[in-house]
Amino acid sequence: MRAYLSLGSNLGDRAAHLRDGVAAVAASDPVRLSPVYETEPVGGPPQGAYLNLVVELETDATPRALLERCQAAEAAAGRVRTVRFGPRTLDADVLLVGDLVVDEADLVVPHPRLWERRFVLQPLADLAPSLVDPATLAAAEGAVRSVGTLDEFR
Repeated sequence: MRAYLSLGSNLGDRAAHLRDGVAAVAASDPVRLSPVYETEPVGGPPQGAYLNLVVELETDATPRALLERCQAAEAAAGRVRTVRFGPRTLDADVLLVGDLVVDEADLVVPHPRLWERRFVLQPLADLAPSLVDPATLAAAEGAVRSVGTLDEFR
């Protein structure tokens, strides 16, 4: 089934954190990447700009298994959770997994803030325009600016 994961970084070598994160979450599943966007933080304390992208997978993995991949990628990037919505080396979230719906304490799919955040919706729309209504994208919070592909940051 088709799954979409969001990755973002605003600490250290942001592009390297994204590259390593993509490698960790993609595993052996075929993958497409959205363009990379530089985005303003939404919520939380004052902090630097993020690089964000969305990863599209064709996978048999469960939402729980995808969450575990995301958490392992964050740990490998040295993410420390101290301030909610604070700066981070890597933030990896499960957005959508086919048409599955999950509502558990530590995992909600579709992601609960997916439709509110332009830094997620714009790259998702690049990969799957039929999933993102233009009015929803226009109303989403946060400024985004395309900065190319992840390969261009090598």
